[in-house]
Amino acid sequence: MTDSPTRTEIDSLGAVEIPADALWGIHTFRALENFPISRRPISVYPDLVNALAIVKQAAARANLEIGVLDAQKAAWIDEACTRIRAGEFHDQFVVGVIQGGAGTSTNMNANEVIANVALEAQGHAPGRYDLLHPLDDVNRSQSTNDVYPTAVKLAMVFSLERLMAEQALLRDSFAAKGVEFANVLKVGRTQLQDAVPMTLGQEFHGFATTLTEDYDRLRHTVPLLTEINLGATAIGTGITADPNYAATVCRHLREITGFEHVTAADLVEATSDTGVFMTLSGVLKRTAIKLSKICNDLRLLSSGPQAGLGEITLPPRQAGSSIMPGKVNPVIPEVVNQVAFSVAGADVTVTMAAEGGQLQLNAFEPVIAHSLLQSLAWMTGGWRTLRINCVDGITANLDRLDTMVSTSVGVVTALTPYIGYAAASALAKTALLTHRNIADLVVEADLMTRERVTKLISPARLSGLEAVTSAIPIVDGRDLGDPSDPSDPRA
Repeated sequence: MTDSPTRTEIDSLGAVEIPADALWGIHTFRALENFPISRRPISVYPDLVNALAIVKQAAARANLEIGVLDAQKAAWIDEACTRIRAGEFHDQFVVGVIQGGAGTSTNMNANEVIANVALEAQGHAPGRYDLLHPLDDVNRSQSTNDVYPTAVKLAMVFSLERLMAEQALLRDSFAAKGVEFANVLKVGRTQLQDAVPMTLGQEFHGFATTLTEDYDRLRHTVPLLTEINLGATAIGTGITADPNYAATVCRHLREITGFEHVTAADLVEATSDTGVFMTLSGVLKRTAIKLSKICNDLRLLSSGPQAGLGEITLPPRQAGSSIMPGKVNPVIPEVVNQVAFSVAGADVTVTMAAEGGQLQLNAFEPVIAHSLLQSLAWMTGGWRTLRINCVDGITANLDRLDTMVSTSVGVVTALTPYIGYAAASALAKTALLTHRNIADLVVEADLMTRERVTKLISPARLSGLEAVTSAIPIVDGRDLGDPSDPSDPRA
């Protein structure tokens, strides 16, 4: 029991005592009792709270315009929503992110908070619903079934824009490293085996290109999220809403957000359909998994520092062991890997929830919203820490790279057109056995001059940046010809 003052609120199930200073009411109280599951209130997603306030604000303006809400009540609601959008009262959005009822508890929570914020601002006590009612006034012309999905989509657009901004910055960081490492030769690998030379710059430029492609995929999902079903009310028929409401509220939503919202052509279909969430989820999974692969590469390339590849060094961020002094782990790429694993799991959740919808409504949009908003938030944070705490500080281990390239049998591949496959194979075998410099072996075998072999295995040639435009004479390794002949490749 508590001695704190309360107020009594009544719904169709009976009366409940609500803390007198709470800006939420009886419907929120029921949800708190029914869904003590996630231990995470919807306020953990500020974008969702702000989106709910925007939808309610647009509705109040539309209701005023079409004449179903008086000017004073509309103004009170409008002002309360503006304050919530400014960051006030988010702590009053307390219902759990996982809830039954297709988001009804979230909508009720928003209605009650907006009504009570407005009442307090006018000097009235919370709960004076005779002056401004959460359902009759704040929820006028609306249903959870059009408010909630519209707010969720809007919240996702807000979150997606921040993710895209981080995606662009991370892309630029990788691109800058591509320029910085443009002339740094390294050994390329396929199937974890030495292949042929490339530059470290090419590798990082490839990372930047991947991020650019995924940025475009993310951008293309924004217009899909701006199709809304406001005005559909319960199942898409628009019951309880004025015929002019849907077009009017959509226009006000566009004016408030600046996004090109459009009303779905078929509101019955739009109210039950969750395809856009699967589309977004798929794009997020693609983006996360591809960056996770890049993080795997960063961990491999930096492995060591003595017994691994050791081609690059990641910025040391923290001690890596409680038992091994001096050990430093690639913790930043590792955390991004884990974000990607979570995003992939969330995609399965979204898929199952979308499939589980029945008839005119999908009851599982709360878990869809939670899964996607969490993925967006975690990806944004993960991308930011990867850029700031890892990529921007990566350095190339030049001596290590030079040694690996100069003794790599992959360099021989570039000489094959000039000395023939058989001679190249013999050189590769010798290099593997002796760990000697390839150029030295070529010159000692009297296959080419030092000047010639140096030119052919220059960074530009080995990495393909300098194209060979003339026909290359193929030489049979069994007959190396006459070195005094100007046409001989050894000349």
